[in-house]
Amino acid sequence: MPLLSVVIPVYNERATLEELVRRVQAVPIEKEIIVVDDGSTDGSREILARSPKAWPEVRVLLQDNNRGKGAALRRGFREARGAIVLVQDADLEYDPSDYPQLVAPIERGVADVVYGSRFLGGPHRVLLFWHYLGNRALTTLSNVFTNLNLSDVWTGYKVFRAEVLHGLDLREDRFGFEAEVTAKVARGRWRVYEVPIAYHGRTYAEGKKITWKDGVRGVWVTLRYGVGR
Repeated sequence: MPLLSVVIPVYNERATLEELVRRVQAVPIEKEIIVVDDGSTDGSREILARSPKAWPEVRVLLQDNNRGKGAALRRGFREARGAIVLVQDADLEYDPSDYPQLVAPIERGVADVVYGSRFLGGPHRVLLFWHYLGNRALTTLSNVFTNLNLSDVWTGYKVFRAEVLHGLDLREDRFGFEAEVTAKVARGRWRVYEVPIAYHGRTYAEGKKITWKDGVRGVWVTLRYGVGR
């Protein structure tokens, strides 16, 4: 069994997909790579169709249609065989060279879940004040209900011991996954750590997908699963 399963949800990331897989492959940790294409229409699937020859160690799963990040992750989690499972976005905003520090607290036996925080001092591209403010507001709201003191609930880097994911009944199909999984991890009283990460954010012109509508949904999901504690 590999130490680490890297689950990569993909939706219309043709411009970055090959480079992202190359960077994940280069990380010197025993791992499997699972790519879940969520109904891409931009040529990402054509790139993945070449994977058996170009990337023989990459497992490709195809969703019939676009269902959202949460649905793609659930599919990848079901297929993961590693002792540790790491979520990796396909857009190059997050740097796979951070893997060693992300998995270290779990390997040391002090954490069950690790969040990579963009707000703990790591290098990051300076972008979008209102996006930052919305993130902090949603994180604060989540902390109110979960009683966790996280700095970045909506980070794309979340890492789990496999046993944690096996015990979670996840239902959110889209970006609401971030708030849902946080609420359910808190409910399970799993040990949560944060570590600083690098962040190279994109603008909407460069392909960023999360919008204010996802923020509104994030409030609803936070209240729904938080009140359910």
